[in-house]
Amino acid sequence: MIELSQIILGLVALLIVYIGWSWFSSESRKLPKLDTEQWWGPNELKEKHDTSIKPFEIKFTDDMITDLRGRLKNHRPLVPPLEGVAFEYGFNSQVIEPWLKYWAEEYPFKEREQFLNQFPQYKTNIQGLDIHFIRVKPQVPAGVEIVPLLILHGWPGSVREFYEAIPLLTKQQPGYNFAFEVIAPSQPGFGFSQGAVRPGLAPPQVSVIFRNLMHRLGFKKFYLQGGDWGSVVASALVTLFPEDVLGHHTNMPVAQNKKVAFKTILGAYIPSLVVESHLAHRMYPLSDFFAFLLEEFGYYHLQATRPDSVGVALSDSPSGLLAYILEKFSVWTCRDYRFKADGGLELRYSKAKLIDNLMIYWTSNSITTSMRLYAEEASRKNQQLELGEFPTPVPTWALQAKHETMYQPPGILKTKFPNLLGVTLTDDGGHFFALELPQVFANDVFKAVNEFRKWHKKNAKTEL
Repeated sequence: MIELSQIILGLVALLIVYIGWSWFSSESRKLPKLDTEQWWGPNELKEKHDTSIKPFEIKFTDDMITDLRGRLKNHRPLVPPLEGVAFEYGFNSQVIEPWLKYWAEEYPFKEREQFLNQFPQYKTNIQGLDIHFIRVKPQVPAGVEIVPLLILHGWPGSVREFYEAIPLLTKQQPGYNFAFEVIAPSQPGFGFSQGAVRPGLAPPQVSVIFRNLMHRLGFKKFYLQGGDWGSVVASALVTLFPEDVLGHHTNMPVAQNKKVAFKTILGAYIPSLVVESHLAHRMYPLSDFFAFLLEEFGYYHLQATRPDSVGVALSDSPSGLLAYILEKFSVWTCRDYRFKADGGLELRYSKAKLIDNLMIYWTSNSITTSMRLYAEEASRKNQQLELGEFPTPVPTWALQAKHETMYQPPGILKTKFPNLLGVTLTDDGGHFFALELPQVFANDVFKAVNEFRKWHKKNAKTEL
């Protein structure tokens, strides 16, 4: 009688053979070319396309504040949590009231409006969409070089993630003869960047928009940083336009291709072939990783299939928006925080910081359009591009936080980023690294770009 374990081993062997065959059979594929002028806005605006760059300020109007406070104070009684439960079922309703009270009665709206406007902000229309971005030019001594850095946020974050890091990046740091001119755009459909009016704006197409933004600002070559969706967009950008990017830093390095699948499955049986022994616990056993995915990634499936349905609830109820988003800030900062009664939120963040981020979604009414990015990424048309199968020559640096949601070792990352110049492993920090540990984040970006510059000199590349 054939045992179940033998069947499983046989299926795994067949899978490995299939992946190996696919690995080699796809080597001759050509990199797809995207339309760099594809129009995402209303068609009637094509004839009067305004490409100027206009100053922008975030405004918390009195009417919006009054309406928001009324919604926060007049929410229905919340259903009590189960006995003995912390955040395992989501945001614990017993601890949400202080957050709602703070937002309605203590959050200093006008003071935080000024805080969010501390950096110069602009809008410009690219491919039919008004794209919002922060642009900060450093004041540095003579002889210190200024280099452009495009930094990209994800969901459920916003440009607010970078507010503590920007002053560090735009100032000369000891040991370096350069500082960054930071360009931090809001992803299309997030915050104050307009969302597409038709389907198809997936991360590869977003990367086209940001390349065009940098070109409009006068930067034909630039450095790039991304986390979460910013990492996915950055990966597409360095794949499609490697000549534009001088170096790529990411705090969520991910490679997705057939080689990765092969190596990951192989490592499940012989971890030492894939990952160093002291880091094997970050990857294996795969059963633990898949259990985490099943438990924590239900939101992904919802947003990849029915973002507009979820959006109705979240755009109508600030209480719901707070619970939905802050639960992610709890678990993604450290998965063990779900066992803390208060979700551990204030161990790393102030209430003002997290409400700032919520305000960007609320005042712009962008939660629905932000979630559509999941549906576009999961679409068949986008998946058929298979950009993960194409390595990029752009020099890359990976920052891997202890509590990031997943880990891949250099041997796997190099299937996508063969010029992976280095990896920073931290014993702290989670998914929202720039917001959580801005000094460590900025230090690592400086370190990475310094290595990129050395690499270009060694390889006789021309910078800027």
